[in-house]
Amino acid sequence: MKFVVAVKQVPDTAEVRIDHEKGTLIRDGVPSILNPFDTYALEEALRWRDSLGGTVTVITMGPPQAEAVLTEAISMGADEGILLTDRAFAGSDTRATSQAIAEAVRKVGAVDVVFCGKQAIDGDTAQTGPGVAASLDWPQVTFVGRVREMTEEHVICERYVENGVQVLDTRLPAVLTILKDANTPRVPSLRGKMKARTFKPVLWSAADLGLSPEETGLSGSPTRVVTTATPEARHGGEIHRGTPEELAVIMADLLLGKEARS
Repeated sequence: MKFVVAVKQVPDTAEVRIDHEKGTLIRDGVPSILNPFDTYALEEALRWRDSLGGTVTVITMGPPQAEAVLTEAISMGADEGILLTDRAFAGSDTRATSQAIAEAVRKVGAVDVVFCGKQAIDGDTAQTGPGVAASLDWPQVTFVGRVREMTEEHVICERYVENGVQVLDTRLPAVLTILKDANTPRVPSLRGKMKARTFKPVLWSAADLGLSPEETGLSGSPTRVVTTATPEARHGGEIHRGTPEELAVIMADLLLGKEARS
């Protein structure tokens, strides 16, 4: 079987800065990492490849330095890495990104399952995985906490929702977005690290994917950031000590005082 994992290089959240004029993240000089949620998607793909046979291809879109996350994926056991890199991709929102990844999946050809992390920590939209499914016109299962069964024809998943678990059976090919509950990502092996040292990604541009300038970057992105703001710093809370009776009185005073002020 042929598995694809869509991953993203994201800025370390501790170092995030925003360009308030453009409404985009400033990535220059900011440490980048593999999106943590994508490691669970990669591990799930590797497990099913090991079980059913086949290959795992990892795809990411970004500047040349995004090759680093592909190298990390190779060290974990992925078979191939593809970097979608082109100045035309700059400023892509989730819609344009999803379409580019979908076209890459089509170009890979004969793909059975696309695995994605549930969301990226820099945007938290959880839109790219479903967007890829929509662009491919494939069925999708989001928030997958466990993949129960998979064959060449179908997959059975447990989808975690607020009020319980849904068990869904869908035909393949399909797109699955994976939660961290699904597995524990493996540690790169010595063999994987050696392979990663000589790894060179396949490079595809917008033209290679058959995308016009109107379909990529800012031109192909219907989303517009109107304004951005940094949340105000919160002050530390108060710690109260005492007997249960004393604490109950303090709590009542605080609640009543809050209602009186409102």
